[in-house]
Amino acid sequence: QVQLVESGGGLVQAGGSLRLSCATSGSIFSIYTMAWHRQAPGKQREFVASISGVGSTNYADSVKGRFTISRDNGQNTVYLQMNSLKAEDTAVYFCNINLRRNYGSSLENLWGQGTQVTVSS
Repeated sequence: QVQLVESGGGLVQAGGSLRLSCATSGSIFSIYTMAWHRQAPGKQREFVASISGVGSTNYADSVKGRFTISRDNGQNTVYLQMNSLKAEDTAVYFCNINLRRNYGSSLENLWGQGTQVTVSS
């Protein structure tokens, strides 16, 4: 059983920082792209940032220069450092992982349960 466990959300004032973590546990052969998405109340889920297996990163325009995605391959964990937070960053943040459980198995796309980030203005 593969599990994604997110942590690090909370309440912060505008201009503050938070660091989200998403740890992947279980029997895993290889992890490929790791990403963060978010969903604000009444809105569709949107892409925030991604990092490939070789460390290439991609960001939504709305978070460029403020958020940094990173990964620890030894710990199968992806992080999202969020600085200069704004009220519009308030959302539930979800990690999203592409992985193979075994050699030759199908590529799977898994989602975490989400962690709430609330930025007060």
